[in-house]
Amino acid sequence: MSADGESALDLAARRLERAVGLLEQRVGERLARAGAEGGGLFDQDRANLATALDAARAREKALEAAGVEASAALGRAISEIRAALARDDAAQAAAGGR
Repeated sequence: MSADGESALDLAARRLERAVGLLEQRVGERLARAGAEGGGLFDQDRANLATALDAARAREKALEAAGVEASAALGRAISEIRAALARDDAAQAAAGGR
């Protein structure tokens, strides 16, 4: 312990807090400068990302719709195949083939 009753951990925590505070200050200053210099670039990037997200969502909806259509088409094809097999079985049974 130090003379005033603080442990080494307390001293390290205070040094860390000061360092974090200084870091936050410097980051804030840099962001302020970047905002003054390139705020338009951030806005443009955000707009581009929003446009890309909208396009991706539209593509997702189109793919979902195509999936629903494909599933329905497969269901119809399965029904037609089952009906054809049932007719064939009925024809063979009527002909005495079984």
